[in-house]
Amino acid sequence: MRTELFIDGQWRSGGHGTVLAVENPATEEIFAHAEQASIADAHQAISVARRAFDEGPWPRLPEGERRALMATFADAVTARSDRLVELAVAEAGATVQLARTGQVGVPLVHLRDLVDRVMPTFATAVPQSPTFGLGIGQGVVLREPVGVVSAITAFNYPTLLNLFKVGPALAAGCTVVLRPSPLTPLSALVLGEAALEAGLPPGVLNVVSGDIDVSNLLTTDPRVDMVSFTGSDMVGKQILAQAASTVKKVVLELGGKSVNIVTPDADLDAAAAHAVLNFTRHSGQGCAAFTRILAHNDIHDELVERMLARLESISVGDPSDEGTEMGPLISARQRDRVLSYVELGQTEGAKLAFGGGRTKGQPRGYYVDPALFVKADNAMRVAREEIFGPVGVVIGYRTDDEAVTIANDSPYGLSGSVWAADPAHGYSIASRLRTGMVHINGGGGGPNPHSPFGGYKHSGIGREWGEAGYAEYFETKSVNWPAGAAKP
Repeated sequence: MRTELFIDGQWRSGGHGTVLAVENPATEEIFAHAEQASIADAHQAISVARRAFDEGPWPRLPEGERRALMATFADAVTARSDRLVELAVAEAGATVQLARTGQVGVPLVHLRDLVDRVMPTFATAVPQSPTFGLGIGQGVVLREPVGVVSAITAFNYPTLLNLFKVGPALAAGCTVVLRPSPLTPLSALVLGEAALEAGLPPGVLNVVSGDIDVSNLLTTDPRVDMVSFTGSDMVGKQILAQAASTVKKVVLELGGKSVNIVTPDADLDAAAAHAVLNFTRHSGQGCAAFTRILAHNDIHDELVERMLARLESISVGDPSDEGTEMGPLISARQRDRVLSYVELGQTEGAKLAFGGGRTKGQPRGYYVDPALFVKADNAMRVAREEIFGPVGVVIGYRTDDEAVTIANDSPYGLSGSVWAADPAHGYSIASRLRTGMVHINGGGGGPNPHSPFGGYKHSGIGREWGEAGYAEYFETKSVNWPAGAAKP
């Protein structure tokens, strides 16, 4: 297991003077120490990424050659999938089932789709026909790699978030400095191993684990052309302000407070099971979790009853156990934050219908029981603020119009869900929601690499996944010449 910095194709000790203690949130034990980058290390990573882009072969490779190297990189990452699963459990506290699927399996599918489908069909040169009679000539629109990319990721889905940025950036011909969360640095270093094995040129991918000073440099240094960040909206706003000083391109995937609208004729068994699964998955540490459940008044009590029955059966415990459905939160700080929101919800007047305390029988680890609030309204902080924990809030509504109004009355707009017997009815509601993605009756069962992912409002800027995510890493240039003239 590599624990050093990965800069210019080499493993290096960090110059910070201290190391990052990597804690297993299920046991509270330190199981590894990762080298921490100094500001000088971060400067060096940016320098070599800049050199690799300006002078190196990577952005100048014929598309077929770069695609072949990306396929080899994908193979190298896939060969390390078992280790990435183990790290998702140990670093992030993901259950082993989630680690195999959402944490590692999904981003590998997306990476392979990027190489096999998106890269070959994405036009990097689009001819423009002349417009006769207006004196307008002809030309071509070129899509060129944006340059040096700072990729800054969160702790909750380390491999997924790292690959969703590194994959398309490298495929586009960019060079990358990846700064993973200090809580989950080890998964990112596996990508450095894969880059070496795949034969990516030195400086094309660099991985630096570091503190906020390193992140600040990566968002302000004029040698960086673009920042791609996943994390809280509070930090995202700071990064947006920092990047403005050098007018960098910015992609932000931020927080959410997504709704799950259940209509009166919905399949309540399926809706209840899906609702509980969604807001408790990875202990609620997901930006797109449906934490506001909008239940039509006619079926409100019945839906809550079925949700409570499902909550009673959830297995909370050791994430390495195959039967565990919900593991720990990432840290003591996050556990205390979640518990404080449970107290706040009761103070605000919502009724705590289930859970909300520390999990019994778990003397070690940052475990909490899932919590469900009822008799809540959308003005409460527990219904408006991202908690990042397994806390669901049920809000009643009377009409579709009221449900849409409640759903859109939020600073966020990342995802959403609608349950309805008639899919056309569900679609009519979905089309009115101010959010970046909506799933009808459970959606397709997982993140679709053909679908863009990103948010409205405070949930972010730009898109990830598929063609839309790939396009973010390009600049557009038009080259024109007189009508009738030969193409240069």
